[in-house]
Amino acid sequence: MVRRADPANGDDISQLEGLEREARAALVGARGGDRWLAEHQIIGQSWAERCKKAAVWVAHIGEVVVGYLVAELGADDVLYIDQVWVTPGARELGFGDALLQTAIEAGRSEGATAVEGQALPGDRHTKNLYERAGIVARLITTYRRF
Repeated sequence: MVRRADPANGDDISQLEGLEREARAALVGARGGDRWLAEHQIIGQSWAERCKKAAVWVAHIGEVVVGYLVAELGADDVLYIDQVWVTPGARELGFGDALLQTAIEAGRSEGATAVEGQALPGDRHTKNLYERAGIVARLITTYRRF
């Protein structure tokens, strides 16, 4: 089966809400997760609006959305990956790679000169995904609460 990513459409909206809840729940208590959650408002019932403002791609198994990626092209011509998530049961099947490759190709066609994403400390799945696409760390931010 060829893994591919497609632009999100109206049929995907309710599934995106569920996947976002799953993704956010996975961040609770993870190193850096609580801060990421505080800095990134839940999209929730606003997925249709988000799809109009940003590029949103989805990966399917049949009619089921198993992953998504949200990206925006910045004024500096950098494609910023805001969110990427593949449900754990569909990982290691190439969906994350397809989502990221589609975003990069679309970004290039829109004039992007670079791509940037974030991975939380210890999030080996996301770090590996980025590294397979040649996206490497250029800054590590450290933090300690007093």
